[in-house]
Amino acid sequence: MFRFAHPDYFIFLIVLPLLAVLFYYGLIVKSRRLDKLGEKRLLSALMPEVSHWRPRVRFLSSFIALTLIVFVMAGPQFGTKLETVKRKGIEVMVAIDVSNSMLSQDLKPSRMQRAKQILSRVIDGLDNDKVGLIVFAGDAYVQMPMSTDASSAKMFLSSIDPGMVPVQGTAIGSAIRMAMGLFSGQEDVSRSIVVITDGENHEDDAVAMAKMARDNGVTVNVVGVGTPQGSPIPVPGTNSFHKDSQGNVVVTKLNEQMCNEIAEAGGGLYVRADNAGAAVRALTSELDEMSKTEIESQVYSDYNEQFAPFAWVALFLILAGSCLTDRKNPLFKNVRLF
Repeated sequence: MFRFAHPDYFIFLIVLPLLAVLFYYGLIVKSRRLDKLGEKRLLSALMPEVSHWRPRVRFLSSFIALTLIVFVMAGPQFGTKLETVKRKGIEVMVAIDVSNSMLSQDLKPSRMQRAKQILSRVIDGLDNDKVGLIVFAGDAYVQMPMSTDASSAKMFLSSIDPGMVPVQGTAIGSAIRMAMGLFSGQEDVSRSIVVITDGENHEDDAVAMAKMARDNGVTVNVVGVGTPQGSPIPVPGTNSFHKDSQGNVVVTKLNEQMCNEIAEAGGGLYVRADNAGAAVRALTSELDEMSKTEIESQVYSDYNEQFAPFAWVALFLILAGSCLTDRKNPLFKNVRLF
């Protein structure tokens, strides 16, 4: 496994674009000053030893070298040893609705973004727990298997977007069924499924699947995204909205009754996402109340430093850049590399 020991140092990368802007601004100023002295073709004949490309090549080598130095400071490492560790926690599978109705903006900035904000904050509280991600619309797909790597879960979460599932619809029951099959086989572990949806289930019997999950010792919590009043569904990249076969604008509404029925059948909690803070607190509290047991996971325990290749290339570029001057070397005046 590859990682950076000190990723905070990447903040220094924001300086590099500024250096590039300053360098090219300097070239523009220099060019304007030369224009005042005379025609560039005549000036070039008067200054045959001055190179036009050498300053650019020198800056580029320095720019790449500084970038590599930042990578060295960040501490690139490769994991070399897997170790089984035990920690007290629970297993949580999150099923998030990615149907087109999640583009609706009755919750700002959209239902999808509100759902991701809530889920991101919930994942922050799952330090010692296992978490996995499922996306669903007309069908369900695994986005991330069960893992203790919360940072990876947030990375996968950032890439979730409405429409990423090709079959449209809302198959909550399929998502619950798939989540049931992704829990580990370890016994005596508390398990929960968190369904984030607007509740417009059209494909299957989600209530029956939630009841089956409860019978198998898995609680089903539901976060309802949207408002009962609803709103149209924007068509991405346009100023229009989705319409039905008769040409009427489709208004999608939060099906709160369905969400409540699923949560009740699953023995879990139902909470609305209109108040993000309250939703996070309620859901986190519900998960915290579940009994924590020892769960096993494999993590990389030994890491080897891999900064040397970056450092050597950076050193070479710095030395190469320092050997380049604005004037051509008389010994190589007939060599036209630049």
